[in-house]
Amino acid sequence: MIKKTILTTTTVGILLVALATFVTPLNAELQKLSEKSGEELTVRVMTYNVCRGGTYWGQPLSQSAKMIELAKADIVGIQEMGKNTVPELAKLLGWNHTETFLTRYEIVEEFKGGGRRAFHGIVVKLPSGQEARVYSLHLPHGPYQPELLLGRTHPRYPTTIIKTEAEAIHNAKKNRGKHLARVLKPIAYLPNKEAPVFVIGDFNEPSHQDWTEAAAKAGRHPMKVDWPCSLMMANAGFTDAYRTVHPDEMATPGFTWSGAEPDVKPDDTINHSDRIDYVYFRGKGLKVTDAKVIGGNKENDDIVVSPYPSDHSAVVATFKLTNAK
Repeated sequence: MIKKTILTTTTVGILLVALATFVTPLNAELQKLSEKSGEELTVRVMTYNVCRGGTYWGQPLSQSAKMIELAKADIVGIQEMGKNTVPELAKLLGWNHTETFLTRYEIVEEFKGGGRRAFHGIVVKLPSGQEARVYSLHLPHGPYQPELLLGRTHPRYPTTIIKTEAEAIHNAKKNRGKHLARVLKPIAYLPNKEAPVFVIGDFNEPSHQDWTEAAAKAGRHPMKVDWPCSLMMANAGFTDAYRTVHPDEMATPGFTWSGAEPDVKPDDTINHSDRIDYVYFRGKGLKVTDAKVIGGNKENDDIVVSPYPSDHSAVVATFKLTNAK
């Protein structure tokens, strides 16, 4: 015998109430998730040349940790690190790290390019669940074309003086172009063209957005130069974070290097400041909202740390990233 279940009006009413009790909070949670997918995440990316291990100027690594904390950075790429620089900084900060990176985020992948000036990279998992790729590089310094255009040779890199923009571009391409190309080539083959990608580091080369006609006429730089590395980055779809936030190169030069090194005598330096440390970015839903220079110069730097532990000022850029999951 098959037992039939008869639903009375009362029974149906009870079931509907129970179903509503279950569905209502479920719909609320789904609505929250839907809203969350459109939220913006704040990410701060920083590049910092610590100068020969971070203690070369007589400051403890805790001074570098202090400036990273003041910058409120989330991801930091380090150049000129010593053997224990990054692990010790990571310990002071309580962060994750690789050979050249410090981050408060989870590192899900680490990779490295080849060549004499190998680039380093990581993939981090952001709080939104998205992943971001970050490349850190340190391009060769000498011969340093801005010095040569100013009629000075560097004691470490003896070479001939150059006098034209064409010579500067040719020599800069020869000196750094191939190293930057090694970074941009694998990026060009990334399958997801919309994912957030950052390229940061000490490029040891000024930007075409700084050595402009206006800067040359004002006497800041000897002439206009379309420096090749910054143009290579632009052609690869990357945006200069600092110059986006501060588009007037005359009002906000953003200098990160002065040429003053502890082992170079005053008469060997040219006292010519430049912006050679960068945070570049690209990716759908990625927008830069702020960019600051961290250094020891009260007149030019946005965040001042004294005494300052390096010959390079650091750069930190703040981004808003729409959760596109």
